[in-house]
Amino acid sequence: MDFKQIEGFVRVAELGSFTKAAQLLGTTQPALSRQVRLLEVELRQNLLVRNGRGAVPTEAGLKLLGHGRGILHQVARAHEDLGRVRGALAGRVAIGLPPSLSRVLAVPLTRAFRAQLPEAKLSISEGLSAQMQDWLVEGRLDIAVLYNTGPTPELDISPLADEDLFLVQARQPGLAEDPPPGPIPLAEVAKLALVIPTRPNAVRSHVEAEMAAIGCRMNVALEIDGVGAILDLVADGAGAALLSRNAVSSSVRPSAYQVRAVCDPPLRTRLCLAVSASRPTTLTQQTTLELIRRTMEA
Repeated sequence: MDFKQIEGFVRVAELGSFTKAAQLLGTTQPALSRQVRLLEVELRQNLLVRNGRGAVPTEAGLKLLGHGRGILHQVARAHEDLGRVRGALAGRVAIGLPPSLSRVLAVPLTRAFRAQLPEAKLSISEGLSAQMQDWLVEGRLDIAVLYNTGPTPELDISPLADEDLFLVQARQPGLAEDPPPGPIPLAEVAKLALVIPTRPNAVRSHVEAEMAAIGCRMNVALEIDGVGAILDLVADGAGAALLSRNAVSSSVRPSAYQVRAVCDPPLRTRLCLAVSASRPTTLTQQTTLELIRRTMEA
């Protein structure tokens, strides 16, 4: 069996699509299809059921999928072991970050990664928590930082940090920055027109649940994904937003916004580190997980 054939089959089986797997592997769909077909011919087994919606592993394909993931992991470990002979860990690590955190974490994390893992390669993607969970399962990400994610059979989750959400409003012209405005009860926030991400968004789901717990409903003025777009709309007077302090402080014009704490109850979300439960983490990935924790604490 050829390594590229195994890798191609595993990615198709995980993504359920030859087209998506080809994009991930940097090849063409016909070339990938030929590789998988050659593997099926050699093994004398149909590994995938091809249909109009994609590709699904057969019983034989599911068995090979488990072996294939192990083979890919061992090859990655071999690269790492050879890298340690040269005195460095190697390999590629794909990380997913929520947009509100990416602006403040990406640069210091990249610096720490390059300093400690000069032989390794880093890829950072932005995405919503629900989207990044799918990317972890599909193999597009090795590590993701997620909001308010509970344990699932597909993912290994560990807590990273708690983060407060603040009410963000446009600062009125001529309004002095001091003294800062006091906390606002969540029941009062529910009366305000809010610019909020679309479902499924972990932060939105958390806010809706907290409001429901006190007998309130969110007043949604606009639904839009993207921290930058939300802040632009807030500055333009479209409504208020509920965001972390980091999201505001890392914006282009943080002075354009008034930030108030929320109380009764406070809005606090949990950031978690997530990896795939079906693919063991390599030493390079384990080192990266520790770098993320240290960078968050800095």
